[in-house]
Amino acid sequence: MTLECINPESLPTPETYTQVVIATGTKLVFVSGQEPEDVHGNLVGRGDLATQARQVFSNLGRALAAAGAHPKQVAKITIYVVNHRREYLPVIEEARVSLFADHKPAEVLVGIATLSNPEYLIEVDAIAMIDNTAPQ
Repeated sequence: MTLECINPESLPTPETYTQVVIATGTKLVFVSGQEPEDVHGNLVGRGDLATQARQVFSNLGRALAAAGAHPKQVAKITIYVVNHRREYLPVIEEARVSLFADHKPAEVLVGIATLSNPEYLIEVDAIAMIDNTAPQ
């Protein structure tokens, strides 16, 4: 399994994600949107974007592990943020880096009016590629 991250010279080079990811491997993993809930389904960080962001990326890491995937095998994430404003970016980036470190999958950040629970401020889903024949 390989992920080749490319920032073409003809496009701006973003700091927090990669413009193009070429994935080759044997198995795709689709992770549903992870919400700011603990293992019991209780909201974590009511009204606090930073706490909710840390929780959703932590949940994403656990979901990936359950599928036998590592964060460095994620090809793309989508981040949904309620009433997104540019000043939220550093808060979201800090939580993202806590899971991905220097790996920068392709990314879409979408500002939305609400999520499935009106108290959720952020949700993140992912697509990863794993190869069961190679060591992880």
